[in-house]
Amino acid sequence: MNEPSLIRFEGTWTLRRETASCFAQLVLRGIRREYPHYFGHVANEDREIKTPKALHPAFYGCFDWHSSVHGHWLLVRLLRLFPELPEAGQIRWVLNEHLTAENISVEVDYFQQPHHKSFERTYGWAWLLKLAEELYNWDDSDGKNWSRNLNPLTQLIVLRYFDFLPRLSYPIRTGVHANTAFGLAFALDYARTTGHSELENLLVERSLTYFLADKAYAAAWEPGGEDFLSPCLMEADLMRRILEPDRFKDWFHHFLPTLRKGEPKTLLEPVKGIDRSDPRIIHLDGLNLSRAWNMRGIASALSVDDPAWEILDCAAIQHAQEALAHVISGYYAGEHWLATFAVYLLSTPEPLKGEAREIQRVRTEE
Repeated sequence: MNEPSLIRFEGTWTLRRETASCFAQLVLRGIRREYPHYFGHVANEDREIKTPKALHPAFYGCFDWHSSVHGHWLLVRLLRLFPELPEAGQIRWVLNEHLTAENISVEVDYFQQPHHKSFERTYGWAWLLKLAEELYNWDDSDGKNWSRNLNPLTQLIVLRYFDFLPRLSYPIRTGVHANTAFGLAFALDYARTTGHSELENLLVERSLTYFLADKAYAAAWEPGGEDFLSPCLMEADLMRRILEPDRFKDWFHHFLPTLRKGEPKTLLEPVKGIDRSDPRIIHLDGLNLSRAWNMRGIASALSVDDPAWEILDCAAIQHAQEALAHVISGYYAGEHWLATFAVYLLSTPEPLKGEAREIQRVRTEE
């Protein structure tokens, strides 16, 4: 095995063209790779036992359905940010091959089969809406075609949210796929970008019902050994989308009352010592990346003089430094999906206030 290249983070929240090209190559190597494949598949009869590509002609690569979906999101995001990327032609070819009306029709049919109601709920759903959001209002002829083709599946997923959330009495507070806060946050981004006020209202109401009364979260119990999301930081990153800044500040400091003192350390220090050959343990590289984007999002909703602001800002930088060095590891267990988390982190920076930008600049120069 060749020694993997390192993606270095130097304190600047910018996705550089060279790094984007590296991530594009990583995803392109897996986006049409059918095996190994993880089936989250319920077969109703013998004839439904099929190959990944037969079941999911649009989203069969990258080990599993949701990873394929967010791999497609990454390719669209990079094509929008860097139209002249060396891999642009190959990206367009793959997207034209996968995001056809015929392929999406098969995907829709799959979701409508008996016993498939909970398929990819809500992690894959959320990434599908993130892909739809990325394609929305993109002034690109291919992009408009892909968006139009994807729309039947997008609308089906929206309906699944309307069906599922009123029946979910309690939020799912896991550090993996079923995490409710993650599913709500990405769906809310989609609803606001596309102006879907009915969906937005549902997501806001559910978020407040599930999380507004939370106090003194047991953050010292994190992380779990195969987490790729922090349940408490993901929840807080959702709530800063929902609440006005003053109300969020009050909620946040009741939710994580010791964070302004730099506690608990287990939440604020990057996870290390990860076995990257293990497909579950390598989730922890993703945890470092998602913690970083959560911390930046939360900090953006706090004032610069809030003690938690600098703690979160410094911790986000440390997590990014640790995680980005391992996106390329030589192990497909992580390489089929980690680039997506890295691109989301580096290409979706939360706005920093003017004073905060100056503080970060000085710290970086020092």
